[in-house]
Amino acid sequence: MATVRFLVSGRVQGVFFRASARSEARRLDIAGYAKNLADGRVEVLASGADAALAEFEEWLRIGPPAAEVTEVARESVADQALSGFHTR
Repeated sequence: MATVRFLVSGRVQGVFFRASARSEARRLDIAGYAKNLADGRVEVLASGADAALAEFEEWLRIGPPAAEVTEVARESVADQALSGFHTR
């Protein structure tokens, strides 16, 4: 189990990115959250199995159909006790 913080850049707000990320995270049994940042990026905190996180990162690099992802930054963070996946 690991916890990772992703910062997703591009056209990722107003395109159902957070809701779609929540659906994908729940499918992969990943806990955490997705929230819009004031600078136009989406922050995603995700906790789960390494293989699930790798698959989730690949999804984040594409996003939902209306998104245009230009960059995904990944940072490992201290493991956190997270429950479910939520949007903020």
